[in-house]
Amino acid sequence: MRARWLSSLLRVTRPPLLLGIVVGVVLVTAETLLALLLSRVTSMSPLGLVYLLGVLVISYLWGLPLGVPAALASGLAYDLFLVPPPHRVTLFSSWSWIALLVFLVVALLVSGAAALLRALLMEADERRCEADVSASTARLLLRTEHLRTALPIVARRLAQDLGLPSLAVELEPAGDVRRHTTLPLCDEGARFGSLVVPTGLPQGTLRRLRERVVPSLEAALVAARHREAVSCALAASRDELARVAEEQAALRRVATLVARGVRPLEIFGAVAREMGLIVKADHTAIERYEPDRTVVLMSSWSASDGGSPPPVGVRRRLHEEGLSARVLRTGQPGMISVDEATAGELGRWARDEENGVAIGGPIVVEGRLWGVMITFFRGLERQPEGVEERMRDFTELVVTAISNALARDELAASRARVVAASDETRHRIERDLHDGAQQRLVSLGLQLRMAEAAVPPELAELRRQLSHTAEGLTLVLEDLRELSRGIHPAILSKGGLGPALKMLARRSAVPVDLRVRVGERLPERVEVAVYYIVSESLTNVAKHARASLVGVDVQATGEGATVVIRDDGAGGADPARGSGLIGLSDRVHALDGTIEITSPIGHGTTLTAVIPIGDG
Repeated sequence: MRARWLSSLLRVTRPPLLLGIVVGVVLVTAETLLALLLSRVTSMSPLGLVYLLGVLVISYLWGLPLGVPAALASGLAYDLFLVPPPHRVTLFSSWSWIALLVFLVVALLVSGAAALLRALLMEADERRCEADVSASTARLLLRTEHLRTALPIVARRLAQDLGLPSLAVELEPAGDVRRHTTLPLCDEGARFGSLVVPTGLPQGTLRRLRERVVPSLEAALVAARHREAVSCALAASRDELARVAEEQAALRRVATLVARGVRPLEIFGAVAREMGLIVKADHTAIERYEPDRTVVLMSSWSASDGGSPPPVGVRRRLHEEGLSARVLRTGQPGMISVDEATAGELGRWARDEENGVAIGGPIVVEGRLWGVMITFFRGLERQPEGVEERMRDFTELVVTAISNALARDELAASRARVVAASDETRHRIERDLHDGAQQRLVSLGLQLRMAEAAVPPELAELRRQLSHTAEGLTLVLEDLRELSRGIHPAILSKGGLGPALKMLARRSAVPVDLRVRVGERLPERVEVAVYYIVSESLTNVAKHARASLVGVDVQATGEGATVVIRDDGAGGADPARGSGLIGLSDRVHALDGTIEITSPIGHGTTLTAVIPIGDG
């Protein structure tokens, strides 16, 4: 508190001169009266000190212009009233001139010290003000998001705080330098801007700006520029991370579809959509090359509802100037401007809205150029960046989906061929047995019976042996017929699925509740599959289930045949164990069907198979 009061006292500016004269007269008069009163109780020598107080006050507050007159007045009053003889000036005839000299020296010293102190205080005030200005400027610059928008505010604040009529901070080269004075702003010797002030400012003000304001402003601007650069880099990094995360999420969604083994057309549609959203395209399409130099549209996507894309499956001929033809010719990604000169169905679809840029990427499957992925961007002035690299990731997923589909088709065709060959072999063996071995055995049996009838009565032993041989031959024939029915039942080919299943139910060792709801004859491959599913299931029930009843439900509709077989046995059937269930699964899957086996332990087994009928 005392320091603040003293600081306030030291910062007092010089009062008016007339007030100083009045105060000086009052002080000299009061000091004289006080000295006269003290002279009655003390000697004359120390009374001169009384006048020093007035000299000190006048010299400090008003400086030398009033300090010297106050010292002279104090010396004359001291000599006139206190130095004997009283009321006479003995200044040059006695030692009283020493007091006058002391008063003058004190006045000079105090005035000089006061002037120096006042200058130092003014300097400190200016420094504090400049520090406040620098701090305020730094806060403004470091808190702004965009440096250029904050410069006018900073310039107005600086001009206001520094008491200047106008001021500007420019990061570009200054304009008309004839009307203004420019102070360079540098960063490690490289100039990046200017502090523009009006012309005609005092040299002291310019020196103050150059030496004190410019360095702090440079530091704040450099820090603000670095902060803005870091913020821009962070924003760009965030945008890049968001883009990468979005792209990875899109790739993961498509990869999930590929892993689930969905239909390629569904994957193509998902790829076209995800690719268009990732690269912010207006249209995307996937086309497949055909051997006759045509392309088939496999999928398309549009960001707007304005133009309708061509339907999936549409075929068009390649045009030599088109993007698809260029990709087919070069085998590399390509880009063209889609305008009136561009031919092709996709180009016409895009031109329904306005011109633009189309980028195509090749789709190579097992070393062969399978198709092309196309992205269209509306507006010729828009030049997308990095589209080829981002298309490559989606293209790889398309290639994987196509390869998986081809592998599945080849596997299904292979299994179908194996099953068909197996059925054909069974059918041929059954036919050969029926037409060959069985017929010969029947003929041989008849001959034995004829030989038995021709034996004379006296050869009873020979008759008995021939009869026994004929009976054994009959048993062999029955066994052969059973074997023939197991290989391929003739009743299935002749009578259809209903009679064949009834025969299986009659021959089953476990009672069967059979329900067959089949109208017309089914394709042979479907009938054979259903027959063997029921036959193998009844065999498994008899061998392993320990069941008392089996329910067989066969139903056929226009789309497929459904077989449901339930038993009340011990359960616990494992499709992975035993070749019977594995063979059934292979047969059903070869016909693009599905099979499901539910067999909880102690609660029986349920087998459900669905076989599509197709075109037969």
